[in-house]
Amino acid sequence: MADTNQANGSDVVDNVSVEVAELALEPKESTKTAEVAVAKTPEPASTSEGTNGTPPTAKPAASSAAFKEQFKAFSKFGDTKSDGKHLTLSQSDKWMKQAKVIDKKITTTDTGIHFKKLKSIKLTFEDYNKFLDDLAKTKKVELEEIKSKMANCGAPGVHNATPGKAAETVARLTDTSKYTGSHKQRFDDSGKGKGIAGRKDMVDQSGYVSGYSHKNTYDKTH
Repeated sequence: MADTNQANGSDVVDNVSVEVAELALEPKESTKTAEVAVAKTPEPASTSEGTNGTPPTAKPAASSAAFKEQFKAFSKFGDTKSDGKHLTLSQSDKWMKQAKVIDKKITTTDTGIHFKKLKSIKLTFEDYNKFLDDLAKTKKVELEEIKSKMANCGAPGVHNATPGKAAETVARLTDTSKYTGSHKQRFDDSGKGKGIAGRKDMVDQSGYVSGYSHKNTYDKTH
């Protein structure tokens, strides 16, 4: 009996020890579970921000719709029968000149070489994009920069002209104060033209001797 009681007592102690051990382990397991959950929580994606905390402004890309409309417009430039779906090298060069894409870095020689790589006299819109991409890579110029200029250069043939030598020449020719000799006699003191009297010697039929300085003063003095 004594042995049996001792055995039961030891079993009770063992059971209590197990329960205590389980209780001791539970917080650790819950803590470990929480740590695992935290580790699995995805971090917010990092974003590049400007100095004032706002995202940096991206460089505006050329509008594909505007670029395509310009393609159609220039494909009809100088060709009334064009359907607006194909562009020739000549039309392309006019477009690129107006957009100021053709300059010292990109020349008409460059455009001619890259255009002919596609082995076609006229390019479709898709092939024209390939032409520009190839040209931009070769000349190390941003493709979007080229397209942006071409999309916003205005209607075909529209140029922001500035007064040049022609305007200066016109201004000089119309300045009557600089006329000399017989040409000066064609205008009065205010610069107004005298008409035929400024071009021909008219016969004086007033009765006065030519060159008489007191003409038309007789009635005023007598």
